[in-house]
Amino acid sequence: MLLDALHLARSQFAMTAIFHILWPILTVSLSAFLLVVEILWVRTSEVVWYRHARFWSKLLILNFAVGVVSGIPMEFQFGTNWGPFSEFTGQFFGNILGFEGAMAFMLEAGFVGIMILGWTRVPKGVHLFATAMVALGSSISVFWIMVANSWMQTPAGVALVDGKLAVTDYVKAIFNPDMAWGVSHMWFAALETGLMVIAGISAYYLLRRRNPEFFVRSFKLALLLLVFITPVQIWLGDSSGVDVFATQPAKGAAIEGHWETNAPGTGASWSLLAWPDKANQRNDWSLEIPGLLSVLGTHSLHGQVKGLADIPVADQPPALPLLYYAFRAMAGIGFLFMVLAFWTAYSLRKARGQLEALLAQRKLLLAWVLAIPLPYIAVECGWIVREVGRQPWVVYGLLRTENAASAIAPMAITGSMAMFAVFYVVLISSFFYFARRWLKKGPDLTLLPPAEPTRQSVAHTAAEH
Repeated sequence: MLLDALHLARSQFAMTAIFHILWPILTVSLSAFLLVVEILWVRTSEVVWYRHARFWSKLLILNFAVGVVSGIPMEFQFGTNWGPFSEFTGQFFGNILGFEGAMAFMLEAGFVGIMILGWTRVPKGVHLFATAMVALGSSISVFWIMVANSWMQTPAGVALVDGKLAVTDYVKAIFNPDMAWGVSHMWFAALETGLMVIAGISAYYLLRRRNPEFFVRSFKLALLLLVFITPVQIWLGDSSGVDVFATQPAKGAAIEGHWETNAPGTGASWSLLAWPDKANQRNDWSLEIPGLLSVLGTHSLHGQVKGLADIPVADQPPALPLLYYAFRAMAGIGFLFMVLAFWTAYSLRKARGQLEALLAQRKLLLAWVLAIPLPYIAVECGWIVREVGRQPWVVYGLLRTENAASAIAPMAITGSMAMFAVFYVVLISSFFYFARRWLKKGPDLTLLPPAEPTRQSVAHTAAEH
C-alpha cells in the first residue's frame, strides 16, 4: 500500500507541477516586457506604446489568475502527501517557501491591481512603478523557488541532528553549488518563453495582415531581446550541464546514456542518439561521436566522466529513455530558437526593416506562429530532467524519495488527483476561451493615455475635499 501511495503521490505532484509551471514563466516574462514597453511610453510619449501596454497586460492578468489558482493544490501536497519530507527539511525548505510568499508573491499581488486597474486612476509615473514592482516580484519568486529546488539538488549549510536537518549556515544553504545556474537558467527560460509567445502572436497578426503597423513593433522588440537572450540561455545551459556532471554524476550520465567511465588520458564518447536500457545496464543501440562528451561535460579533451556502470543500480535515476530524450528536446529547442532569431534578424536587415518586406516573408512568420508551444515543451522537458534525474533522492544524498512520502491510503490520493485533473481541465479551458476572445478582438487602437493632472487641478481637487 505504501509503495502504491508513493507512486500516486509522485504522479500527483508531477501532474500539478507540470500544469502550474506553464503560467509563472509567462507572468515573469510578460511583466518584464510590459515594463520595457511602459518605459518606452513614458520616455517617448508615443501613444502606440501605451496601447501595447494595455493590450499585452490583458494576457498577463489572465495568465496571472490561472497561475495563482493552479499553484495552491501543489503547495498543499507538502503537508498531505509529503509529510516526512516537510518534517525533515522544514527548518530550511519551509522558511524559503515562506520568504517567497512574503517577499515575492505579496509584492506582485499587491501591485498587480494598480497595474491593471490604475491606468486612468494614478499618474503614469506611479503606474510605471507598479509595473516595475510586479516584474520585480515575479523575478524574486523565481529566485526563492529555485533556491529551494537547487538546495534539494545540492544541499549545503545543514547538518543532521536527531534525524532532522538543522541549518548551520543560511548563506551556504541559499548559495548552494547549483543555485547560481539554477536561478539564472530558469529566469532566462521564463524570459525566452514570454518573448517567443509575444513574437509568435505578433507574427500571427502580421501573417493575417491585421494591424501590421501595431504588431511589427512588438515583433521587432521581442526579436531584439531574443537575439541577446537565446545565446545567453544556451551558454547557461552548457554551464549548468558541467555543474551537473560535477555535483550529480548519476544524473549527468543518465541524460547522456553514458555507461562506462573513460580511462585517464582518453575522452568519453558522446551519443548523439541512443536507447538506454537500465535493466541490462547498457545502451541497446547508440550513435556516438568519440571524445565529445568529455568536452561537453568537463570542457576538457580528456576529462573523466563517470559512467552509470560505476554507480549502484539503486542510486541510478529511473526512466532513462525519458531523461535522455527530454534533455535532447530541451537543448534542441534552445538551439532552434537561436537559429530562428538570428535568421529573422538577418532577413529584416536584408529587407532594411521595411514592413511590406516582412509581410512577404510568410514562411518565416508562420515559423514564429508554430514555435509558440515550443518554449513550454522545452521548460517541461527541463524540469523532467531536473526532477526525474535527481531520483531516487528527494534531497540529494540525504533523503530518499521513498522515505519522504506520507503513509496515506492510495484511494485518498487517487480521489484528490482526479479532482485536481478536472479542476485543471476547467482552468485551461477557461484560459483558452478568454485568450481566444482576446486574440479575436485585438488591440484597441482608439485608446488614448489619460491626461496628467496639473498642479492647479490637484490643488482644486484638494480644496473641494
